[in-house]
Amino acid sequence: MPILEEWLREEKPDLLCIQETKVQDQDFPVQTFQGLGYEAAYKGQKSYNGVAILSTSPLEDIACGLDDGEKPDESRLIQGTFQGISVVNTYVPQGKAVDHPDFQYKLRWLERLLSHFEKQFDPQKPLLWMGDLNVALEERDVYDPKRLEGHVCFHPQEREALRRLIEWGLVDVFREKCQEDKAFSFWDYRLPKGVERNLGWRLDYIFATRTLAQKILSSSIDKAPRVKERPSDHTFVLADFELS
Repeated sequence: MPILEEWLREEKPDLLCIQETKVQDQDFPVQTFQGLGYEAAYKGQKSYNGVAILSTSPLEDIACGLDDGEKPDESRLIQGTFQGISVVNTYVPQGKAVDHPDFQYKLRWLERLLSHFEKQFDPQKPLLWMGDLNVALEERDVYDPKRLEGHVCFHPQEREALRRLIEWGLVDVFREKCQEDKAFSFWDYRLPKGVERNLGWRLDYIFATRTLAQKILSSSIDKAPRVKERPSDHTFVLADFELS
């Protein structure tokens, strides 16, 4: 929280999507964010998962979870409308290991998300999809693609599932403005000096439908918070749009 509060004061984004909050709704720090000038929409649970959207004006049409009759996983998806733009924030299941049942659950979850987009949104209208997707899309999005090929979060089936979502009508905002290799948003605590050695992954994304992607001014990854004391293992992905 101290890092997040400092970052919000400095950057003053209009909209921020947060994943893996790990906090029950009654304990979400609403007043802290209100004091910083933000409305908060959130859905959480004890110890695991949790998603939230902070915005400088109220979020409308708030909904949580994949409403398709299967396990809803409400604390993995929250959506709403911000200044006329549909916003979807997701924390995609990690999958644990390729031979673990959770990996198949992850693949199914991504299929369900595509169906969710097809039913609820129009690729010709403004939409932002953001989140920790737990998938590195390209070889340049992992620190050692040869060794990591086929591992969870860099498995061909996951990458194909993400590509199908993109083909629905989305643009990878960061890649629209930055072609740098080894530009990462996540560094595993378990790797010794992982940040210093840049042993990272790009797992966090901002996607936009093409009508909105035409208005991108810039996009970047802010690595600085990751080297502060007691940081998250993920850092901030940013995008600026000219909407006027």
